[in-house]
Amino acid sequence: MQFWKGEAAPSVCLDFAPRGGTIGWVLTSRKGYHDVGYHGSDIETPTLDRLAAEGVKLENYYIQPICTPSRSQLLTGRYQIHTGLQHSIIRPRQPNCLPLDQVTLPQKLQEAGYSTHMVGKWHLGFYRKECLPTRRGFDTFLGSLTGNVDYYTYDNCDGPGVCGFDLHEGESVAWGLSGQYSTMLYAQRVSHILASHSPRQPLFLYVAFQAVHTPLQSPREYLYRYRTMGNVARRKYAAMVTCMDEAVRNITWALKRYGFYNNSVIIFSSDNGGQTFSGGSNWPLRGRKGTYWEGGVRGLGFVHSPLLKRKRRTSRALVHITDWYPTLVGLAGGTASATDGLDGYDVWPAISEGRASPRTEILHNIDPLYNHARHGSLEGGFGIWNTAVQAAIRVGEWKLLTGDPGYGDWIPPQTLAAFPGSWWNLERMASARQAVWLFNISADPYEREDLAGQRPDVVRALLARLVDYNRTAIPVRYPAENPRAHPDFNGGAWGPWASDEEEEEEEEEEGRARSFSRGRRKKKCKICKLRSFFRKLNSRLMSHRI
Repeated sequence: MQFWKGEAAPSVCLDFAPRGGTIGWVLTSRKGYHDVGYHGSDIETPTLDRLAAEGVKLENYYIQPICTPSRSQLLTGRYQIHTGLQHSIIRPRQPNCLPLDQVTLPQKLQEAGYSTHMVGKWHLGFYRKECLPTRRGFDTFLGSLTGNVDYYTYDNCDGPGVCGFDLHEGESVAWGLSGQYSTMLYAQRVSHILASHSPRQPLFLYVAFQAVHTPLQSPREYLYRYRTMGNVARRKYAAMVTCMDEAVRNITWALKRYGFYNNSVIIFSSDNGGQTFSGGSNWPLRGRKGTYWEGGVRGLGFVHSPLLKRKRRTSRALVHITDWYPTLVGLAGGTASATDGLDGYDVWPAISEGRASPRTEILHNIDPLYNHARHGSLEGGFGIWNTAVQAAIRVGEWKLLTGDPGYGDWIPPQTLAAFPGSWWNLERMASARQAVWLFNISADPYEREDLAGQRPDVVRALLARLVDYNRTAIPVRYPAENPRAHPDFNGGAWGPWASDEEEEEEEEEEGRARSFSRGRRKKKCKICKLRSFFRKLNSRLMSHRI
């Protein structure tokens, strides 16, 4: 979560979260749409239910289907196609990170006078020290740099024999904190930050819980509550969710105890859809994590704040994760001008007052490296778009998907200990020989009625929007893995590893990418072409390892 904190307790007539208030942003990893009490879940989340009920529930809120893209869009306010991160995630051994030329949300808040602190999962690259959270706008950092670690030992393996420790405090390895369950450790750190900070000084807290990402681990006392659940994965997952819910309760209590609550805004968000084969549930939405069906991109989200003008309601305003950047900068008294090139909008009036959202469309993504759909073609896209390319866009009520959107089943809550083979065939994708889908999401949020054949006019219009967006895209950054990243070369821990020479080479490549995006094409030598070929080959192979 992220929290905002103010210079002084504001009067009740303030129009929005105060300049110099407390901003709290709580991010949970891989939490499914159905995995919160107020969505009818079998999992207990009393704290989230209460905070959402007293605030504004965001029921038309969108995120990205996997970790790195959601986090990058939150911190930059830009779509993936404008940061080069449109393919897959950033892996531990890749010389890649959130582009260094991007001004991040915490950096903008620092400019507005905020102290900024991050607790939890980074997953935005770390091959250079300049990529670390403390170099990207955070005054302090406690958490992991990679995508998933053991909740107790903080070990992470990126393949057989490629294992290392991943818990860092600032820019140092936090060996001494091993053994503490991460959800509890992170909540305790937030309480310590609040206890040592003056409520009169502006504060930004970004709490990115590792929960409920795999591995499925939970303290025993939480597992006992769900001992009657037949499905083992669901039982462990439920225990992790409830533990995280109590961590949020403790953070909220600390905000009140130390005098931050009355001048705070708390935002809760998931970072992608639930992984259904690891205990998560997106029912009744279609699909799962890693897909562009609603189950992969429809987010859990709400805003809780004493400063909301209209509380205790559900908002259907269209909101995207890129919108938090300009919204929070505006609330903090900063400026996010058109020259910043943001894709997000300031949606505070829509959330706080119930006004119409300034957002009318969302580019979910265009990924030119993802496996091309076998049955897609340029002809199938009216000669303007190759429908074999994985892409998804929402314009008004309409949502268009092309290429391979990912696993497209409707998966009911996993309540049985085991599933017979016939169960998986209850609601399979209707056709695998397809590369274009069109849905009216307002009328059909579960994506059951494909209208592509009935409305070719809408299909053509949305394909044209994809073409427009693609003209602004920069080249994909998805470099080959480097063996020097092995933790054995870094004392057994994951951490920065690139040499000065490699950093200079990477900067040159970034410069070439920017030149390409501005239309200045250069001839490539044969060696360069060969190198490009193997990089693309590696990218295609790696895309299966999400």
